Amino acid sequence: MTVMVESTKAEEGNGPVKIETFDDILPYVGEASRYQWFLFILLLPFTFVYAFLYFAQFFITLVPAEHWCSIPELDHYNLTDFERIAVSIPPATSEELRLESATSFSRCYMYDVNYTELLEQGVRQANLSWPIIRCKKGWTFNHTMIPYASIAAELEWVCDKTFLGSAAQSAFFVGSIIGGLIFGYIADHYGRIPALVSCNAVGFFASIATAFCNSFWSFCAARLIVGSSFDNCFNVLFIIVIEYVGPKYRTLVANMSFGIYFAAAAGLLPWIAFWIADWRILSVVTAFPMIIAFVGPWLVPESARWYIMSGKVDKAVGMLKKFAKVNGREVKPEVFEEFEKSCKSMIEKDQKLNQYTVVHLFTLPRLARITVMLVIYWLLIILVFDGHVWNMKLIDPDVFTSFSLAALTELPAAILLALFLDRWGRRWMGFASMFICGIFSFTAIAFPSAALLMAIMARLGVNIAANIGFQYAAEMLPTVVRAQGVSLIHIIGYIAHIVGPYVIYLADVNQHLPLIVLGLLSILDAFLTLGLPETLNQELPETLQEGNDFGTDQSFWWIPCISATPRYKKSLRKKKQKEGMTNAGFQHGSVQAMDCTRL
Repeated sequence: MTVMVESTKAEEGNGPVKIETFDDILPYVGEASRYQWFLFILLLPFTFVYAFLYFAQFFITLVPAEHWCSIPELDHYNLTDFERIAVSIPPATSEELRLESATSFSRCYMYDVNYTELLEQGVRQANLSWPIIRCKKGWTFNHTMIPYASIAAELEWVCDKTFLGSAAQSAFFVGSIIGGLIFGYIADHYGRIPALVSCNAVGFFASIATAFCNSFWSFCAARLIVGSSFDNCFNVLFIIVIEYVGPKYRTLVANMSFGIYFAAAAGLLPWIAFWIADWRILSVVTAFPMIIAFVGPWLVPESARWYIMSGKVDKAVGMLKKFAKVNGREVKPEVFEEFEKSCKSMIEKDQKLNQYTVVHLFTLPRLARITVMLVIYWLLIILVFDGHVWNMKLIDPDVFTSFSLAALTELPAAILLALFLDRWGRRWMGFASMFICGIFSFTAIAFPSAALLMAIMARLGVNIAANIGFQYAAEMLPTVVRAQGVSLIHIIGYIAHIVGPYVIYLADVNQHLPLIVLGLLSILDAFLTLGLPETLNQELPETLQEGNDFGTDQSFWWIPCISATPRYKKSLRKKKQKEGMTNAGFQHGSVQAMDCTRL
């Protein structure tokens, strides 16, 4: 990742030094050298935190598919589980057979008879004419596939209480909305590092508190507080790293950090849960990576852009000098002097633009349509993603293996994006990935024997789309309201996180319905993508009017890697005259915008 040629050219340029943007100074201090490598490696524990917070509750609330009514009278006899079920549990009702992971025997009913008397008479097989009642003495769980009792099993969130597990997950994402507002305020007013440390501190102590929960309401309260740290626990540092990496390397760094670290964390988590086999200890263990945040102020550099926007230009310059020293670069004093001038000019410009709010996105008809489409686009992606995560419980009884394999699709998704996103463009690649997700969702229904493989391929498709969607809005919305617009889209996206876990309950109506719905939503989202403009190598809109006109000159069938419109060629030439930038999403203004969004 080390860049020498660009730096040399920057130093050898003829005429006075011109530093117009933050990205212009990076070649002087190092675009992707030692300090950037250090920050990239530092992302590892924070990415583990992100994945653990996101997915830990899946394993904390797992319930074995095979469970049945407990009958204490049978404990006095030496009966196997099969014999217990044969004498005490009726066949599953027609309603139960439609439920998720249905079993041949009832999970909610038992025979209302005198078992002691029957067993003394040698009866070992139930009579279907016996009266039936709901479970009175709790449940027995078969822990062959899930070798521990989760909080859902301990508190018996089954039958008419099955929804409590998903309700607790919804509380987690309600907390995310609250946390986004609180820690976003801290990040904007006190700095990114205080936000990073306080956010992870809250998540750490709340995760520890989760281990002591003994009721639904205490668990919901703990998970709501844990949820308040979600997203910010990682994204604050992620944006700082992206900010300090040169434009040419941001697509690679952004995707590979998720592809390598997130895939490793999410793929490893099921086996940590399986090996620990205790939901309370799991809650504590998954909190441990957050400890590194307590030493964050000594490891993580503050956001230079935050320093600038706070009027602390001298500290921003000091930070860049530190980067140059670690990277072994000699930078002339006039470079930093020119940078200070551009910073002051940018601050004055931004103060003039502060009059705009997110409401202005809806004042022009085409810009309003694009904004609404971006909101729906992101909502559907999150809904499909979460739906496929939770649907793993229905597809394969070995949830640990299936979850791990599905999570590992993050790596090929990142590799494909790094290779092709800046060639094929966001629009058609977003369409293809969601269309593939939909096709494989339907294929999983048509070929039950290969359902797991098809579901994993569908997950790969939505993973690619989610990573594209992560930056699509930041590229498309005009600079004057970009930060607020992206914040709006992602906050509304939490609604999909709240609804997502409930998709699996569609199996109560029909066992194939979850995949049918996920497939239809994927296809819908795919075609919705084609209604958005392409942003690859385009001049990003600065004003509201530019945002309203953005993409009007593009042909519907334009695919960047195959053909180009005259307007595209003109725009590309203009860009090359400035300096090649492979990822339009991270041009001047967009990183600052993403830095303010608390994605």
